[in-house]
Amino acid sequence: MNEQTENRPIRSVSIAVKRSARLALLGPESSGVRELWYVLHGYGQLAAPFLDDFRAIDDGSRLIAAPEALSRFYEGDVVSRLHKEAAVGASWMTREDRESEIADYVAYLDTVHRTLLQRLTLAGEPPAVTVIGFSQGGAAAVRWVAAGNVKPKRLIVWGSQIPPEIDLADPGSPLRKTETSLVIGTTDIFATPKIVERERARLDAANFPYRFVSFNGGHRIDDDTLRTFAGMSTDFDATGAI
Repeated sequence: MNEQTENRPIRSVSIAVKRSARLALLGPESSGVRELWYVLHGYGQLAAPFLDDFRAIDDGSRLIAAPEALSRFYEGDVVSRLHKEAAVGASWMTREDRESEIADYVAYLDTVHRTLLQRLTLAGEPPAVTVIGFSQGGAAAVRWVAAGNVKPKRLIVWGSQIPPEIDLADPGSPLRKTETSLVIGTTDIFATPKIVERERARLDAANFPYRFVSFNGGHRIDDDTLRTFAGMSTDFDATGAI
């Protein structure tokens, strides 16, 4: 190997590939579907186990779809990763090749939405759409609504924050055309009172319309809060601050 070859720069390029993605579904896919809910899981979760947390609102009137993030990995330390029984999780993105990963999952979610909407529209009128993003999935949900082709009636950011690159003050943003709620558990270790206060101040400074909802609990999906958003409970008003 000569000196000229040793100093030659390494180039990174991107190519488009076709791959399979996994989608977990709960509820009917028939003319009885009034609502279509997309629920985006958090870091290290998988779609089917995450969807199990939404059985509280499975009343036969809504189809709940959980797309699984495209990047799976073995959890735990190196030894656990090498073990055949190591737990598997999925991630929406990392900081590596960040912009491409965001574009990929927005396009993927658009494909999911187009496919399901075609099925449901053939059976009747298009259902009302709700998008819920939990933890890391919260940022993915916001980016999807902001840059994708979904036009939900509601966006629920649960145990998460609006991504920092989102221009909250943009009057033409699709985010201003949906009802946005920020849901935080009172003991969420990833959303401390200081973090929540800072996030709400950011939203308020941009005059961004949103509702704040809290519940007694930690970094998890709460059944009672879910039922309220689904119109199945009158215990409290999830359309305002609690």
